[in-house]
Amino acid sequence: MEQKPQSVQPGLEDIRGPSADAVSPPGSEPLSVPDTLADAQAVPRRKSVLREYAEAIVVAVLLAFAIRVFVVQAFKIPSGSMIPTLLIGDHILVSKLSYGWQWPGDCKFRMSFPPVTCYISKTVVVFGLPQRGDIIVFRYPEDEDKDFIKRIVGLSGDTIEIRNKVVSVNGVPLDDRGYTQRVDPGIIDGSINPRDNFGPVTVPEGTYFVMGDNRDQSLDSRFWGYVSADKIRGKAFRIYWSWSGQGDWQQWVRWDRLGRAIR
Repeated sequence: MEQKPQSVQPGLEDIRGPSADAVSPPGSEPLSVPDTLADAQAVPRRKSVLREYAEAIVVAVLLAFAIRVFVVQAFKIPSGSMIPTLLIGDHILVSKLSYGWQWPGDCKFRMSFPPVTCYISKTVVVFGLPQRGDIIVFRYPEDEDKDFIKRIVGLSGDTIEIRNKVVSVNGVPLDDRGYTQRVDPGIIDGSINPRDNFGPVTVPEGTYFVMGDNRDQSLDSRFWGYVSADKIRGKAFRIYWSWSGQGDWQQWVRWDRLGRAIR
């Protein structure tokens, strides 16, 4: 809003025009700057659309990376070692917070996505300990660039023994019929292969004995030993997608498995 000079000498005309700077004759009070001009000077310059999109993408990527490292991570099941619990083509969610707040360690940078690979997880705040029956994802001891998924059978200090396919924990046969399968009726001598006859062994402190639910077709602790606690990446808890890729196109998606809890 345009203001008149606060003091004007009689007989002098206001010489301001629409586009002229505000003036006042000698001896008069200085004029105030128009409100519209002050407002214009106070308005910050708006960010470009390209910059806004770039900032949004960077924030989204950092947020996704933080969730993947500290909260939950998605995995795909590529083999049949956990049949019938998990099928080839199941996509699962693994909780990083099931046992505590984990801080990654022994990290290496590489030209890939994600650009950082961490090989151990140090629990900073403990929420609980892995239990017998938990299905966990961990770094494969013989190639730590690979992730394996198995079920915990033995805890630290447990004695594990397998006789003619029957698994015993601390001298008591394990009732695993509800979640395992054995497709080969043959029995292999323990001196040839540890699949059907193994142990007894005592699980060392800070480690776990794991096995696949598909007992006759699983590469697990019977063959390569124990899983260290700091190699556990998390506990599997949900199937969010399942893709068979076989049969009629309407059967490619296993709709009945979507959202199923993993036990």
